[in-house]
Amino acid sequence: MELRHLRYFVAIGEEQHYGRAARRLRVAQPALSRQIQDLEEELGFKLFDRLPRGVKLNSAGELFLEDARCILLEIDAAALRAGRVARGRSGTLRVGFTENSCWRGVAPESFRRFRELQPDAELQLQPSASVEQLEAIRCGRLDAGFVNFMPKSDPDLDQLLVARHHVELAAPKGHPLTKLEKLRLRDLTDAPFVWFPRWSSPAFYDRMMHECYRGGLKSPRIVQEGLNEATILSLVSSGLGVGWVLGTARWRCPETVVVLPVIDLKMPLTLALAWRKDNTSPLLANFIGDVRRLPDVRALSKG
Repeated sequence: MELRHLRYFVAIGEEQHYGRAARRLRVAQPALSRQIQDLEEELGFKLFDRLPRGVKLNSAGELFLEDARCILLEIDAAALRAGRVARGRSGTLRVGFTENSCWRGVAPESFRRFRELQPDAELQLQPSASVEQLEAIRCGRLDAGFVNFMPKSDPDLDQLLVARHHVELAAPKGHPLTKLEKLRLRDLTDAPFVWFPRWSSPAFYDRMMHECYRGGLKSPRIVQEGLNEATILSLVSSGLGVGWVLGTARWRCPETVVVLPVIDLKMPLTLALAWRKDNTSPLLANFIGDVRRLPDVRALSKG
C-alpha cells in the first residue's frame, strides 16, 4: 500500500464519484479506478458499493476513510515539521555560556534574537566554564558556546570573535587603593587577592601572573579562589580582598564594590562563539548568522 492509494481513496470517498475525484486529483479516471481496485485487492475486502451513478462507501469504507484521513494529516504534519528542521526553523539548539558573558552584550542579545526569530525552536542554555564548554562542544553535548580563552586555531572547532574586554580590579569601597589617582600593579603588593583557579584556564592564569610580575606584583597574596566573576565580586564585597574582573562588571557591581583600571596591566580578554566544524545543523547555522549580524560583532570585525 502506498500513500497515493490513500489519497485516491479519500478523494473518491469524499466525492462519491470517480469522475469528480479524477478531476480533483488531476489523474485519468481509468488509472484512478485501477488504483482503487489494487487497494481493495490488497486489503481483501471492498470499500465501495457501486451505484448506477457514482459509488457509495460501505461500512468498512467509512471506517477506513476516517483512519486514512488521520494518516494523511499525520504525514503532512510530519513533512512540515521535518521541513522546518531542515530550514533551521525548528529543533533544539544547545548553547553554553560563561557567567560573565550572560549579563550584558552579545550573548544575552543573541538569546533574545533567537527566541524572536525562531519561535518554534527550543533553546537549551548551559552555564559553565570555558574549558568545560569546549569539551562539551567537542563531544557533541553542546552545539556552540560563548567561551573565553579560545585558542587561535583548533583542528575540530571553528570560532567567531564577538567581544574584547579588559581585566580590571574590583575593590571594596573605601579601600586605600581606591584613593590612588593612577593605580599600578606594584601598588597591589600587599593587597589580599580573591583569584580565579588555574585549572579554569591555565594559559590565561600564567599570562596574568607574568603580567603581574612584569609590573612589580611579583608574588600576589592569594587568600581565596573564586571560580567566576559573580563569586569574586561577592567575596570582594564582603571585604575578603580585591579581585580581577572584566571592566564590564562595573555596571553590575554590588554597591560596596568599585572597579578600577590598572594603568600598566594590558590584558585583553576575548569572548568567542565556538562550534564544531562538522556540525551541519541548519539551526546552528542560522544562530551563527544571526550573531554575525549583531551590531557589536560587526563593529568588532571591521575594527
